[in-house]
Amino acid sequence: MTFRRVFLPALVLLFALTCVAAPPDEVQQTANGLAGSVLTGPVMTTLRDLADGFGGRLTGSPAYQHSAEWAAAQFRSYGIKDVRLEPFTIPNGWLRGYARGEMTVPLQRPLHIESLGWAPSTPKGGVESDLVLITDLSEAAIRNSAPQIKDHIVMLDAAKEFRQNRMKAYLLLRNAYTLVGDEGAVAIMLPGREPNNIINAHSPGWHAEVAKLPMVDLGMEDADLIRRTMASPSGKVHLKLDVQNQVSGPTTVHNVIAEIRGRENPDEWVIIGAHLDSWDFGTGAQDNGTGVASVLEVARVLAGLGHPLRRSVRFALWGGEEEGIIGSHMYVEAHKAELAKCIAVINTDNGAGHPKGWKVEGRRDMIEAMQPISDSLLRDYGAGDLSLETTYDTDHGPFMLYGIPALDQEVDEAPYFLIHHKSSDTYDKVDPVNFKTDVAIVAMTAYAVVQDPKPIAPHIDNAAVGEIVKEAHLEDMLKEAGVWPQ
Repeated sequence: MTFRRVFLPALVLLFALTCVAAPPDEVQQTANGLAGSVLTGPVMTTLRDLADGFGGRLTGSPAYQHSAEWAAAQFRSYGIKDVRLEPFTIPNGWLRGYARGEMTVPLQRPLHIESLGWAPSTPKGGVESDLVLITDLSEAAIRNSAPQIKDHIVMLDAAKEFRQNRMKAYLLLRNAYTLVGDEGAVAIMLPGREPNNIINAHSPGWHAEVAKLPMVDLGMEDADLIRRTMASPSGKVHLKLDVQNQVSGPTTVHNVIAEIRGRENPDEWVIIGAHLDSWDFGTGAQDNGTGVASVLEVARVLAGLGHPLRRSVRFALWGGEEEGIIGSHMYVEAHKAELAKCIAVINTDNGAGHPKGWKVEGRRDMIEAMQPISDSLLRDYGAGDLSLETTYDTDHGPFMLYGIPALDQEVDEAPYFLIHHKSSDTYDKVDPVNFKTDVAIVAMTAYAVVQDPKPIAPHIDNAAVGEIVKEAHLEDMLKEAGVWPQ
């Protein structure tokens, strides 16, 4: 019984994989040549020009727009003629001002705080009140705390929920923001989870909508001090907060799109993308300057081949990823009539760690389809893994939800998360050897997929996508984001 149910299907799968042909010699030779061009090419200079030249590229900011225009000029410099800035609109533009916090009772002490993105300002001069600590984020508990919440600063402490289920904790927090606002709080404070009072940039919701209340992150050690103080016999903490940000109305943002037309099947296209926007604490070198430089470098080496490709290739630098994967979602909606001809999306947004391979986003048929490419081209670069992990955390997501084969580059993310969304996300943290290898892997994979006479895998229908989403426990998050069901 065990042999028939487990071992025999494995043998069938192994036989099927051995029957899938490796890419032809010409494809392998050209792909390896592309890798050589990347490894000796200017990608580190491109990354430095982006990260050091523009700094943090907050969606809708002048820095973002200038970097989009620079990227379009880069594509054109490679000889690509079809380059365009495709506009979309976010509900609000937002620029960070300053955030100041102080404990005044039981002792006087400055606090390490930063505003959440797309949070409004306090009134001029700030707000001041005793702090209310809420550790039960259920709706009933918050409603029961209404008399204490009104006209107070509220700290929402989801530490217990984060230890148990990270996704559930995020959803509870987002619901709590609304409930606390409804009960008349004057500001919300979130305790940090990074040592040394280091704060991660993020926003409270999706779609670049302005939050109802001023919201700040508090450094972890400061938060622990407040917890201990409130657990003491006096139990009282009095705070002052002053947050000033610049909020504007509807703002135009541009995705940067470039296209190399194919020779045999020009209406079929593979899209290679990364998000151009970043948070504003650091210079967005790893998140996602490395992805942007990767897309630009792959465009450079493909455009320099000297012969047309079988299919068309689109290169995309997305806006609004950090605020809820907005730019790629808007692109998919605007180009819905063309999606049947999209063969695959190739995405990179996990930093420049040591290469592992590709996430195939729950598609078991993509394991079979990608295995020959991994075995013949990628394994010697340390990138032979094919992961079934399904995510909706970056710009492959909108394409995946329409059943399009999706590849999201998989690397060792440990170094990435040390600086993710922090002021330390700077050019000097990028390992050039790992990074160039990662870019070479994208170039080789893209070339093999573009040149294959057959599509890498079929589109799957909505029901099949739903099964993948359900298996990955993503339904609640996608519904909360307003993108599921399609």
